[in-house]
Amino acid sequence: MDKRLKRILPRVQKPARYTGGEYNQILKNRDEVDLRLAFCFPDTYEIGMSNLGLSILYHTMNSLPFVWCERVFAPWGDMYEEMKKAGIPLYALESGDPLSEFDSIAFSIGYEMAYTTVLDMLDMAGLPLRTADRSELLPIIWAGGTAGVNAEPMAPFIDLFVIGEGEEVNNELLTLLRQAKLEGWSKHDFLVKAAQIGGVYVPSLYEVRYHEDGSIAAVTPKDGAPEKVRKRIISNLDTVPFPTNPIVPSTEVVHDRVSLELFRGCVRGCRFCQAGHVYRPIRAKKKDTLVRQGIEALKNTGYQELTLLSLSTSDYRELPELCDGLLEYCEERSIGLSLPSLRADNFSMEIMQRLQKVRKSGLTFAVEGGSQRLRDAINKNVTEEDLLHTCGIAFAGGWNNVKLYFMLGLPTETDEDVVGIARV
Repeated sequence: MDKRLKRILPRVQKPARYTGGEYNQILKNRDEVDLRLAFCFPDTYEIGMSNLGLSILYHTMNSLPFVWCERVFAPWGDMYEEMKKAGIPLYALESGDPLSEFDSIAFSIGYEMAYTTVLDMLDMAGLPLRTADRSELLPIIWAGGTAGVNAEPMAPFIDLFVIGEGEEVNNELLTLLRQAKLEGWSKHDFLVKAAQIGGVYVPSLYEVRYHEDGSIAAVTPKDGAPEKVRKRIISNLDTVPFPTNPIVPSTEVVHDRVSLELFRGCVRGCRFCQAGHVYRPIRAKKKDTLVRQGIEALKNTGYQELTLLSLSTSDYRELPELCDGLLEYCEERSIGLSLPSLRADNFSMEIMQRLQKVRKSGLTFAVEGGSQRLRDAINKNVTEEDLLHTCGIAFAGGWNNVKLYFMLGLPTETDEDVVGIARV
Protein backbone atom coordinates (compact mmCIF):
# COMPACT_ATOMS: atom_id res chain seq x y z
CA MET A 1 0.00 0.00 0.00
CA ASP A 2 1.19 3.52 -0.83
CA LYS A 3 2.66 5.16 2.31
CA ARG A 4 0.72 8.32 1.54
CA LEU A 5 -2.49 6.29 1.56
CA LYS A 6 -1.65 4.80 4.96
CA ARG A 7 -1.34 8.30 6.37
CA ILE A 8 -4.68 9.59 5.12
CA LEU A 9 -6.91 6.54 5.76
CA PRO A 10 -7.25 7.25 9.51
CA ARG A 11 -8.70 10.66 8.61
CA VAL A 12 -11.58 9.46 6.41
CA GLN A 13 -14.90 7.73 7.01
CA LYS A 14 -15.06 3.99 6.35
CA PRO A 15 -11.43 3.47 5.27
CA ALA A 16 -12.18 -0.16 4.34
CA ARG A 17 -13.81 1.25 1.19
CA TYR A 18 -10.36 2.04 -0.17
CA THR A 19 -8.13 -0.88 0.81
CA GLY A 20 -9.32 -3.90 -1.18
CA GLY A 21 -8.21 -7.30 0.09
CA GLU A 22 -11.74 -8.73 0.27
CA TYR A 23 -12.57 -12.42 0.30
CA ASN A 24 -13.01 -13.81 -3.25
CA GLN A 25 -11.35 -10.84 -4.99
CA ILE A 26 -9.42 -11.91 -8.10
CA LEU A 27 -5.66 -11.42 -8.09
CA LYS A 28 -3.41 -12.10 -11.08
CA ASN A 29 0.27 -11.56 -11.87
CA ARG A 30 0.46 -8.31 -13.84
CA ASP A 31 3.45 -9.70 -15.77
CA GLU A 32 1.47 -12.71 -16.99
CA VAL A 33 -1.47 -10.87 -18.60
CA ASP A 34 -1.59 -8.96 -21.88
CA LEU A 35 -4.31 -6.50 -20.86
CA ARG A 36 -5.09 -4.69 -17.65
CA LEU A 37 -8.62 -3.35 -17.31
CA ALA A 38 -9.84 -0.85 -14.72
CA PHE A 39 -13.56 -1.51 -14.26
CA CYS A 40 -14.95 1.74 -12.86
CA PHE A 41 -18.24 2.30 -11.07
CA PRO A 42 -18.98 6.04 -10.79
CA ASP A 43 -20.38 5.90 -7.28
CA THR A 44 -19.21 4.90 -3.81
CA TYR A 45 -17.97 1.45 -2.83
CA GLU A 46 -21.18 0.66 -0.93
CA ILE A 47 -23.32 1.30 -3.99
CA GLY A 48 -21.02 -0.39 -6.49
CA MET A 49 -20.48 -3.54 -4.45
CA SER A 50 -24.26 -3.93 -4.19
CA ASN A 51 -24.60 -3.88 -7.98
CA LEU A 52 -25.12 -7.38 -9.35
CA GLY A 53 -24.21 -6.32 -12.89
CA LEU A 54 -20.76 -5.22 -11.74
CA SER A 55 -20.19 -8.57 -10.05
CA ILE A 56 -21.28 -10.50 -13.15
CA LEU A 57 -19.06 -8.56 -15.54
CA TYR A 58 -16.07 -8.53 -13.15
CA HIS A 59 -16.01 -12.32 -13.17
CA THR A 60 -16.88 -12.62 -16.86
CA MET A 61 -14.00 -10.40 -17.99
CA ASN A 62 -11.58 -12.03 -15.54
CA SER A 63 -12.44 -15.39 -17.11
CA LEU A 64 -10.20 -14.34 -20.00
CA PRO A 65 -6.72 -15.62 -19.06
CA PHE A 66 -4.99 -12.67 -20.76
CA VAL A 67 -7.03 -10.01 -18.89
CA TRP A 68 -6.81 -8.79 -15.31
CA CYS A 69 -9.94 -6.80 -14.48
CA GLU A 70 -9.75 -4.70 -11.31
CA ARG A 71 -12.37 -2.59 -9.55
CA VAL A 72 -12.36 1.20 -9.14
CA PHE A 73 -14.97 3.21 -7.22
CA ALA A 74 -15.49 6.92 -6.75
CA PRO A 75 -14.18 8.14 -3.38
CA TRP A 76 -16.44 9.92 -0.93
CA GLY A 77 -15.92 13.65 -0.47
CA ASP A 78 -13.49 13.40 2.44
CA MET A 79 -11.28 10.87 0.65
CA TYR A 80 -11.46 12.89 -2.56
CA GLU A 81 -10.05 15.95 -0.78
CA GLU A 82 -7.35 13.96 1.03
CA MET A 83 -6.22 12.29 -2.21
CA LYS A 84 -6.00 15.67 -3.92
CA LYS A 85 -3.92 17.13 -1.08
CA ALA A 86 -1.58 14.13 -1.00
CA GLY A 87 -1.27 13.93 -4.79
CA ILE A 88 -2.60 10.36 -4.91
CA PRO A 89 -4.17 9.50 -8.28
CA LEU A 90 -7.25 7.30 -8.54
CA TYR A 91 -6.22 3.66 -8.19
CA ALA A 92 -7.61 0.12 -8.49
CA LEU A 93 -8.45 -1.87 -5.37
CA GLU A 94 -6.84 -5.18 -6.31
CA SER A 95 -3.32 -3.94 -7.09
CA GLY A 96 -3.35 -0.37 -5.81
CA ASP A 97 -1.93 0.76 -9.17
CA PRO A 98 -3.02 4.12 -10.64
CA LEU A 99 -5.39 4.12 -13.63
CA SER A 100 -2.66 5.57 -15.85
CA GLU A 101 -0.99 2.13 -15.84
CA PHE A 102 -4.01 0.35 -17.32
CA ASP A 103 -4.60 -0.54 -20.97
CA SER A 104 -8.33 0.03 -20.80
CA ILE A 105 -10.75 1.86 -18.54
CA ALA A 106 -14.41 0.81 -18.59
CA PHE A 107 -17.29 2.61 -16.86
CA SER A 108 -20.60 1.07 -15.86
CA ILE A 109 -23.07 3.97 -15.98
CA GLY A 110 -26.43 3.09 -14.48
CA TYR A 111 -27.95 6.56 -14.19
CA GLU A 112 -27.49 9.99 -15.73
CA MET A 113 -26.50 11.64 -12.43
CA ALA A 114 -23.23 9.66 -12.66
CA TYR A 115 -22.10 11.44 -15.87
CA THR A 116 -20.16 14.11 -13.97
CA THR A 117 -18.63 11.52 -11.64
CA VAL A 118 -17.17 9.76 -14.68
CA LEU A 119 -15.39 13.01 -15.58
CA ASP A 120 -14.22 13.44 -11.98
CA MET A 121 -12.72 9.95 -12.01
CA LEU A 122 -10.88 10.59 -15.30
CA ASP A 123 -9.56 13.84 -13.85
CA MET A 124 -8.40 12.06 -10.68
CA ALA A 125 -6.57 9.58 -12.89
CA GLY A 126 -4.72 12.44 -14.60
CA LEU A 127 -6.17 11.58 -18.01
CA PRO A 128 -7.44 14.06 -20.65
CA LEU A 129 -11.22 14.23 -20.46
CA ARG A 130 -11.99 14.49 -24.17
CA THR A 131 -11.42 11.56 -26.49
CA ALA A 132 -10.06 13.98 -29.12
CA ASP A 133 -7.18 14.75 -26.73
CA ARG A 134 -6.27 11.08 -26.32
CA SER A 135 -4.61 10.12 -29.61
CA GLU A 136 -2.77 6.97 -28.52
CA LEU A 137 -4.37 3.52 -28.67
CA LEU A 138 -4.03 2.98 -24.91
CA PRO A 139 -5.79 3.54 -22.69
CA ILE A 140 -9.09 2.92 -24.50
CA ILE A 141 -11.93 4.38 -22.46
CA TRP A 142 -15.36 2.83 -22.91
CA ALA A 143 -18.70 2.68 -21.16
CA GLY A 144 -21.91 0.70 -20.90
CA GLY A 145 -24.90 0.31 -18.61
CA THR A 146 -28.49 1.49 -18.80
CA ALA A 147 -27.54 5.17 -18.99
CA GLY A 148 -25.08 4.32 -21.77
CA VAL A 149 -28.01 3.58 -24.07
CA ASN A 150 -28.35 7.36 -24.39
CA ALA A 151 -24.70 7.83 -25.26
CA GLU A 152 -24.65 11.32 -26.77
CA PRO A 153 -24.19 13.40 -23.59
CA MET A 154 -20.95 11.50 -22.92
CA ALA A 155 -19.84 11.05 -26.54
CA PRO A 156 -17.10 13.74 -26.40
CA PHE A 157 -15.41 11.88 -23.53
CA ILE A 158 -15.82 8.15 -24.24
CA ASP A 159 -14.06 6.30 -27.08
CA LEU A 160 -16.79 3.70 -27.52
CA PHE A 161 -20.01 2.52 -25.92
CA VAL A 162 -21.38 -0.96 -25.38
CA ILE A 163 -25.13 -0.87 -26.05
CA GLY A 164 -27.01 -3.66 -24.30
CA GLU A 165 -25.83 -6.55 -22.15
CA GLY A 166 -22.10 -7.00 -21.75
CA GLU A 167 -21.38 -10.64 -20.88
CA GLU A 168 -20.42 -11.53 -24.46
CA VAL A 169 -19.57 -8.24 -26.18
CA ASN A 170 -17.14 -7.10 -23.46
CA ASN A 171 -14.94 -10.13 -23.97
CA GLU A 172 -15.10 -9.73 -27.74
CA LEU A 173 -13.87 -6.16 -27.36
CA LEU A 174 -11.05 -7.16 -25.02
CA THR A 175 -9.94 -9.89 -27.41
CA LEU A 176 -9.77 -7.34 -30.22
CA LEU A 177 -7.93 -4.83 -28.04
CA ARG A 178 -5.35 -7.46 -27.15
CA GLN A 179 -4.73 -8.07 -30.85
CA ALA A 180 -4.47 -4.31 -31.47
CA LYS A 181 -1.96 -3.88 -28.65
CA LEU A 182 0.23 -6.80 -29.69
CA GLU A 183 0.21 -5.81 -33.37
CA GLY A 184 0.68 -2.06 -32.77
CA TRP A 185 -2.56 -0.76 -34.33
CA SER A 186 -3.46 2.91 -34.24
CA LYS A 187 -6.40 4.02 -32.13
CA HIS A 188 -8.43 4.80 -35.26
CA ASP A 189 -7.79 1.36 -36.75
CA PHE A 190 -8.93 -0.29 -33.52
CA LEU A 191 -12.11 1.79 -33.33
CA VAL A 192 -13.00 1.00 -36.94
CA LYS A 193 -12.65 -2.73 -36.22
CA ALA A 194 -14.51 -2.42 -32.90
CA ALA A 195 -17.48 -0.77 -34.63
CA GLN A 196 -18.05 -4.03 -36.52
CA ILE A 197 -18.79 -5.86 -33.27
CA GLY A 198 -22.51 -6.02 -32.63
CA GLY A 199 -23.64 -3.60 -29.93
CA VAL A 200 -20.59 -1.31 -30.16
CA TYR A 201 -21.13 2.39 -30.88
CA VAL A 202 -18.10 4.54 -31.75
CA PRO A 203 -19.18 8.23 -31.75
CA SER A 204 -16.14 9.44 -33.73
CA LEU A 205 -17.22 7.32 -36.72
CA TYR A 206 -20.40 9.33 -37.30
CA GLU A 207 -20.79 12.77 -38.86
CA VAL A 208 -23.73 14.82 -37.61
CA ARG A 209 -25.30 17.61 -39.67
CA TYR A 210 -27.64 20.13 -37.99
CA HIS A 211 -30.50 22.37 -39.02
CA GLU A 212 -30.28 26.09 -38.29
CA ASP A 213 -32.39 25.66 -35.16
CA GLY A 214 -29.88 23.15 -33.75
CA SER A 215 -31.93 20.01 -34.43
CA ILE A 216 -30.25 17.09 -36.18
CA ALA A 217 -30.59 16.99 -39.94
CA ALA A 218 -28.65 13.80 -40.64
CA VAL A 219 -26.25 11.29 -39.06
CA THR A 220 -23.86 9.73 -41.55
CA PRO A 221 -21.63 6.77 -40.63
CA LYS A 222 -18.09 6.59 -42.02
CA ASP A 223 -15.27 4.04 -42.31
CA GLY A 224 -17.75 1.18 -42.54
CA ALA A 225 -19.54 1.87 -39.26
CA PRO A 226 -23.11 0.49 -39.15
CA GLU A 227 -25.95 2.90 -39.85
CA LYS A 228 -27.76 1.62 -36.76
CA VAL A 229 -26.23 0.02 -33.68
CA ARG A 230 -28.44 -2.71 -32.26
CA LYS A 231 -28.20 -3.54 -28.57
CA ARG A 232 -26.69 -6.85 -27.55
CA ILE A 233 -29.03 -9.29 -25.87
CA ILE A 234 -28.20 -12.50 -24.03
CA SER A 235 -30.77 -14.90 -25.45
CA ASN A 236 -30.30 -17.70 -22.91
CA LEU A 237 -29.41 -16.64 -19.37
CA ASP A 238 -28.88 -20.26 -18.31
CA THR A 239 -25.83 -20.57 -20.54
CA VAL A 240 -23.88 -17.43 -19.57
CA PRO A 241 -21.54 -17.38 -16.57
CA PHE A 242 -22.93 -16.22 -13.23
CA PRO A 243 -20.61 -15.51 -10.28
CA THR A 244 -21.26 -18.10 -7.58
CA ASN A 245 -18.13 -16.88 -5.76
CA PRO A 246 -18.84 -13.13 -5.51
CA ILE A 247 -16.55 -10.82 -3.58
CA VAL A 248 -17.51 -10.47 0.09
CA PRO A 249 -17.04 -6.80 1.09
CA SER A 250 -14.89 -6.02 4.13
CA THR A 251 -17.30 -3.30 5.23
CA GLU A 252 -21.07 -2.92 5.23
CA VAL A 253 -22.66 -2.24 1.85
CA VAL A 254 -26.23 -1.45 0.81
CA HIS A 255 -27.16 -5.01 -0.18
CA ASP A 256 -24.97 -7.24 1.98
CA ARG A 257 -26.19 -10.66 0.86
CA VAL A 258 -26.25 -13.10 -2.03
CA SER A 259 -28.29 -11.80 -4.95
CA LEU A 260 -29.84 -14.18 -7.46
CA GLU A 261 -31.12 -12.83 -10.79
CA LEU A 262 -34.39 -14.52 -11.83
CA PHE A 263 -35.00 -12.88 -15.19
CA ARG A 264 -34.36 -9.77 -17.26
CA GLY A 265 -37.03 -7.54 -18.68
CA CYS A 266 -40.50 -6.97 -17.31
CA VAL A 267 -44.02 -7.81 -18.43
CA ARG A 268 -45.50 -4.61 -17.01
CA GLY A 269 -44.26 -1.70 -19.11
CA CYS A 270 -44.50 1.08 -16.51
CA ARG A 271 -43.76 4.28 -18.41
CA PHE A 272 -41.33 5.73 -15.84
CA CYS A 273 -39.12 2.63 -15.68
CA GLN A 274 -35.94 2.93 -17.74
CA ALA A 275 -34.74 -0.59 -16.93
CA GLY A 276 -38.05 -2.17 -17.90
CA HIS A 277 -37.59 -0.87 -21.43
CA VAL A 278 -33.80 -1.22 -21.77
CA TYR A 279 -33.75 -4.90 -20.74
CA ARG A 280 -36.49 -6.11 -23.03
CA PRO A 281 -37.34 -8.81 -24.10
CA ILE A 282 -38.18 -10.94 -21.06
CA ARG A 283 -35.82 -13.87 -20.50
CA ALA A 284 -36.01 -16.06 -17.42
CA LYS A 285 -33.60 -18.56 -15.91
CA LYS A 286 -34.77 -22.09 -15.24
CA LYS A 287 -35.63 -22.99 -11.67
CA ASP A 288 -32.98 -25.70 -11.43
CA THR A 289 -30.27 -23.29 -12.61
CA LEU A 290 -31.25 -20.77 -9.95
CA VAL A 291 -31.34 -23.31 -7.14
CA ARG A 292 -27.85 -24.54 -8.06
CA GLN A 293 -26.41 -21.04 -8.38
CA GLY A 294 -27.99 -19.82 -5.16
CA ILE A 295 -26.72 -22.72 -3.07
CA GLU A 296 -23.22 -22.48 -4.54
CA ALA A 297 -23.05 -18.75 -3.83
CA LEU A 298 -24.16 -19.26 -0.21
CA LYS A 299 -21.52 -21.95 0.29
CA ASN A 300 -18.78 -19.78 -1.24
CA THR A 301 -19.54 -16.62 0.76
CA GLY A 302 -20.99 -17.58 4.14
CA TYR A 303 -23.86 -15.11 3.78
CA GLN A 304 -26.96 -15.71 5.88
CA GLU A 305 -29.41 -14.11 3.48
CA LEU A 306 -30.32 -14.67 -0.16
CA THR A 307 -32.51 -12.32 -2.15
CA LEU A 308 -34.28 -13.02 -5.43
CA LEU A 309 -33.83 -10.15 -7.87
CA SER A 310 -35.75 -8.98 -10.92
CA LEU A 311 -37.84 -6.00 -11.91
CA SER A 312 -40.98 -7.81 -10.76
CA THR A 313 -40.10 -10.91 -8.74
CA SER A 314 -43.68 -12.05 -8.15
CA ASP A 315 -44.11 -12.43 -11.93
CA TYR A 316 -41.58 -15.30 -12.08
CA ARG A 317 -43.66 -18.31 -13.15
CA GLU A 318 -41.76 -20.97 -11.18
CA LEU A 319 -41.52 -18.90 -7.99
CA PRO A 320 -43.20 -21.42 -5.61
CA GLU A 321 -41.03 -24.27 -6.88
CA LEU A 322 -37.90 -22.11 -6.75
CA CYS A 323 -38.60 -21.09 -3.14
CA ASP A 324 -39.13 -24.73 -2.17
CA GLY A 325 -35.84 -25.73 -3.81
CA LEU A 326 -33.86 -23.02 -2.04
CA LEU A 327 -35.59 -23.43 1.32
CA GLU A 328 -34.63 -27.09 1.36
CA TYR A 329 -31.06 -25.84 1.79
CA CYS A 330 -31.70 -22.58 3.65
CA GLU A 331 -34.19 -23.64 6.31
CA GLU A 332 -31.98 -26.03 8.28
CA ARG A 333 -29.11 -23.51 8.16
CA SER A 334 -31.25 -20.52 9.26
CA ILE A 335 -30.50 -18.65 6.00
CA GLY A 336 -33.10 -16.03 5.19
CA LEU A 337 -34.76 -15.83 1.77
CA SER A 338 -36.25 -12.48 0.74
CA LEU A 339 -38.36 -11.23 -2.16
CA PRO A 340 -38.12 -7.57 -3.16
CA SER A 341 -40.01 -6.07 -6.10
CA LEU A 342 -43.44 -7.31 -5.03
CA ARG A 343 -46.60 -6.04 -6.67
CA ALA A 344 -49.80 -5.31 -4.82
CA ASP A 345 -51.92 -6.89 -7.56
CA ASN A 346 -50.40 -10.40 -7.43
CA PHE A 347 -49.20 -10.81 -3.86
CA SER A 348 -49.19 -14.45 -2.79
CA MET A 349 -49.64 -15.41 0.85
CA GLU A 350 -48.71 -18.95 -0.19
CA ILE A 351 -45.23 -17.71 -1.12
CA MET A 352 -44.79 -15.58 1.98
CA GLN A 353 -45.80 -18.43 4.27
CA ARG A 354 -43.02 -20.47 2.72
CA LEU A 355 -40.46 -17.72 3.33
CA GLN A 356 -41.30 -17.05 6.98
CA LYS A 357 -40.31 -20.61 7.87
CA VAL A 358 -36.83 -19.16 8.40
CA ARG A 359 -37.51 -15.55 9.36
CA LYS A 360 -40.24 -13.09 8.58
CA SER A 361 -38.94 -10.48 6.14
CA GLY A 362 -40.50 -7.08 5.61
CA LEU A 363 -43.10 -6.48 2.93
CA THR A 364 -42.58 -3.63 0.47
CA PHE A 365 -44.96 -2.67 -2.32
CA ALA A 366 -44.34 -0.07 -5.02
CA VAL A 367 -47.47 2.06 -5.42
CA GLU A 368 -45.57 4.96 -7.11
CA GLY A 369 -48.44 7.47 -7.41
CA GLY A 370 -50.77 8.98 -4.84
CA SER A 371 -53.83 8.97 -7.10
CA GLN A 372 -55.41 6.51 -9.49
CA ARG A 373 -55.19 9.10 -12.26
CA LEU A 374 -51.42 9.37 -11.89
CA ARG A 375 -50.95 5.59 -11.61
CA ASP A 376 -52.94 5.18 -14.82
CA ALA A 377 -50.84 7.85 -16.52
CA ILE A 378 -47.61 5.98 -15.78
CA ASN A 379 -49.18 2.61 -16.62
CA LYS A 380 -48.84 1.37 -13.03
CA ASN A 381 -51.94 -0.77 -13.08
CA VAL A 382 -52.45 -1.01 -9.32
CA THR A 383 -55.69 0.15 -7.75
CA GLU A 384 -56.41 1.17 -4.17
CA GLU A 385 -58.61 -1.91 -3.90
CA ASP A 386 -55.63 -4.10 -4.89
CA LEU A 387 -53.53 -2.47 -2.21
CA LEU A 388 -56.14 -2.79 0.55
CA HIS A 389 -56.79 -6.41 -0.37
CA THR A 390 -53.08 -7.22 -0.28
CA CYS A 391 -52.57 -5.48 3.06
CA GLY A 392 -55.53 -7.40 4.47
CA ILE A 393 -53.93 -10.69 3.42
CA ALA A 394 -50.59 -9.65 4.92
CA PHE A 395 -52.08 -8.59 8.25
CA ALA A 396 -54.11 -11.79 8.44
CA GLY A 397 -50.88 -13.69 7.85
CA GLY A 398 -49.16 -12.13 10.85
CA TRP A 399 -47.52 -8.99 9.49
CA ASN A 400 -47.97 -5.82 11.53
CA ASN A 401 -46.82 -3.32 8.92
CA VAL A 402 -45.94 -2.94 5.26
CA LYS A 403 -43.74 -0.43 3.46
CA LEU A 404 -45.07 1.52 0.47
CA TYR A 405 -42.90 3.19 -2.18
CA PHE A 406 -43.99 6.40 -3.89
CA MET A 407 -42.29 8.66 -6.43
CA LEU A 408 -42.32 12.46 -6.59
CA GLY A 409 -41.88 14.47 -9.77
CA LEU A 410 -43.67 12.15 -12.19
CA PRO A 411 -44.94 13.76 -15.41
CA THR A 412 -48.42 15.35 -15.06
CA GLU A 413 -48.10 15.26 -11.24
CA THR A 414 -50.19 17.83 -9.34
CA ASP A 415 -50.29 18.93 -5.70
CA GLU A 416 -53.41 16.83 -5.31
CA ASP A 417 -51.47 13.72 -6.39
CA VAL A 418 -48.83 14.43 -3.74
CA VAL A 419 -51.43 14.95 -1.00
CA GLY A 420 -52.97 11.67 -2.13
CA ILE A 421 -49.90 9.80 -0.88
CA ALA A 422 -50.91 10.55 2.69
CA ARG A 423 -54.48 9.45 2.01
CA VAL A 424 -53.32 6.07 0.73
